[in-house]
Amino acid sequence: MGIITHESEVTTSIPPTKLFNAFILDDNLIPKALPQAIKSIEIIEGDGGVGSIKLITFGEGSQFKSAKHRVDKLDKDNLIYGYTVIEGDAFKDVIEKVCYVVKIEASGDGGSVCKTSSTYHPKGDVVITEEQIKAGKEKALQMFKAVEAYLLAHPDAYN
Repeated sequence: MGIITHESEVTTSIPPTKLFNAFILDDNLIPKALPQAIKSIEIIEGDGGVGSIKLITFGEGSQFKSAKHRVDKLDKDNLIYGYTVIEGDAFKDVIEKVCYVVKIEASGDGGSVCKTSSTYHPKGDVVITEEQIKAGKEKALQMFKAVEAYLLAHPDAYN
């Protein structure tokens, strides 16, 4: 079918730098906040910066085992993170890779707007449906909301 790009955004009362530090830079927070979904995130190549490879091991409740992410962009000053999911048992014969760019911006009320662009690269003539994209986005939103809830419950964290 071809490459599909999907844009989304979510708002929160969490300030931008705090959200970036927690959601993007701390590989231990998501497994702590949502252990049933993500068991661990570990750097298997590199130092965590551009070019690094991270292994994401899914929780016991997941139907999938793991995925690998490559860090493509890490701009701490402008709060932009780009990565590509390059491998994973969820892909099977459907997806070659998925590229993400996450940008966290200040909102007018002291909080943040988290904007995400997702570009899906299917294998061959595979058709990726809106339902499949929506299911992935719902899981991503659950992770975001878990991090947000953690930060709201721990206001002194990541200051």
